[in-house]
Formats: sequence, C-alpha cells, structure tokens
Amino acid sequence: MASMRDIRRRIRAVRSTQQITRAMYMVAAAKLKKAEEAARSGRPYAAALRAMLARLAGSEQARQHPLVAPRPVRRAGLVVITGDRGLAGSYNANVIRRAEQELRQLPEGVEPVLVTVGRKGRDHFRRRGYPLAHELTGIGEDVDFATARELARWLVDRYLAEAMDEVRLIYTEYRSAISQRPVVMRLLPVAGLEEQPGGEPGRGAASAAGAEPAGRQAPGSGPTPGSWREYIYEPSEQAILEALLPKYVQILVFRALQEAKASEHGARMTAMKNATDNAGELIDTLTLEYNRARQAAITKELAEIVSGAEALKG
Repeated sequence: MASMRDIRRRIRAVRSTQQITRAMYMVAAAKLKKAEEAARSGRPYAAALRAMLARLAGSEQARQHPLVAPRPVRRAGLVVITGDRGLAGSYNANVIRRAEQELRQLPEGVEPVLVTVGRKGRDHFRRRGYPLAHELTGIGEDVDFATARELARWLVDRYLAEAMDEVRLIYTEYRSAISQRPVVMRLLPVAGLEEQPGGEPGRGAASAAGAEPAGRQAPGSGPTPGSWREYIYEPSEQAILEALLPKYVQILVFRALQEAKASEHGARMTAMKNATDNAGELIDTLTLEYNRARQAAITKELAEIVSGAEALKG
C-alpha cells in the first residue's frame, strides 16, 4: 500500500493536470464557436456557386472542360487534412485511418500521390516511408482563404499538367461538438454538378440550355411552355466556366479546411472535458485511499498506545 506522502504527491500532480485540461477545454470551446460560425457562414456562398455551375453542367462545353472531363486514372492524388497538434482524442487517428483505407482500396497499377495538410498526417506518412508530393503545416487556429487558394491552385496546376489524374480530399466533416466524421470527397475532376440544386437531376436538353424548373410538374410529364426559364450568359458560357470552375475548386478546398478545423476544435474540447472529468474521479479515488491510509495509521497508533498502557499495568 502506498504511503500517505506518495498519495498526497499523486493528488497534487493530478490536480495540476486537471487545471491544465480545464483551461484547454475552455480555450477549445471558445475557438470552436468561432470556427463553427466560419464554417456555417461559408455554406450559402458555396451553395450559390454550385447552383450557378449546375445550370451549365449539361452543356457540351462544360463536359469537355479540362477540370470536368474525366480521364483514365494512373495517378490518384490524396489530400489528407489533419491537425498540427495532438490532444484532440481520436481526431487525427480517424483521418489517418481513413486515408490508409483509401490507399489500400486503390486499384492495382494506380500510383498514389500524397499531399498532407497538418503535421500529424505528415509525420505519420513520413515514418512509414510514403513519398509526399506536397506538405502544408502551420495553418494556425483560423483558416485563411489565401492558404486554401494557394493549395487549390497547386492542385489544379498539377492536375492540368497530368501529374495527377484524380484528386480526393480526405478530411473530417463537422456535425457537432461531439460528432465528427471522416469523409472522402472527389475534388478533381469536378463532380456533382449534374444535378440541379435541391437534388433534382438535370433534364436533358433543358439542362444543357441552362434552364431550371419554374414549378412542379406531374411525374412523367415533359416541360411545358413557361415551365423553364432561359438564361442569357454574358460574355459566354465558356468564359463563365473558365472563371467559376477554378473558384469552385478553391471554395471546396476552403470549406474542407474550415470543416476540419471546426472538427479539430470540437474533438479537442470533448477530449479535454473527458480528461477533466476523469481527473476529478481519480482525485476522489485517491482522496478516499488517503483517508483510509490515515485512518489505518491512527488505528495502529491507538492500538500501540493501548498495548503500551496494558503492558505498564501488568
């Protein structure tokens, strides 16, 4: 059984650790609120940009655009977004595990091209001998759009130069402070524009002409006069595609970084809350053990006093 001095020393050490974890929990909670607001505020712009591109997705020019047209995949780029620091529970481990799963599922003959964002992912793959095509660290607590823009430009340049035939983003999707989910999203070639906003698929020639439904129709009925609105593009559809597609890729990268940062703060806040609670439980257990040891020492001293008194009487 440990001595009372050792137990007191452990209680002091655990209490000091508890103060640190409580402070980190409060800091992470404050940062999470800011990151969550930033992630939510960017969703309307991304949805509006996607809606604009969805109206052009059915045209022949859109399908032949270098950033949209698919090609045989010989080199697959995987952008793994992790954190620069630990103490965030299983946040970094879940993203890395999802990235390793993607690596194992690549078809035979497809060469992986790894791009890491964050020190944890970079160090993990470096230790295992994976060559890194590009790395980005030290993003900070607030995601800067300039950083996302530079990363997106690098990815687009490599894709257009055919150094990569496909680019996937592997990051953590933020749902709540206690729920984050690793996801994989195809960045290039740009996908997901073949549906109209709201989940309605584009309807053949109407989508190709840049029209959208103006009202509900009976199932199976074709477009009626006045049910589709025609769009006149100025200067041209091709010019709009050339301007919007690179911006759309930048917004996707920016949104992924925002989601990852909010998820990291949420995971860290939850981990520090659990650590603080566990430290409190450990302090209670050690205090009980200390009280038992002190009571045993007092009982032993009383027994010795009584024994000594009885010996003197004898």
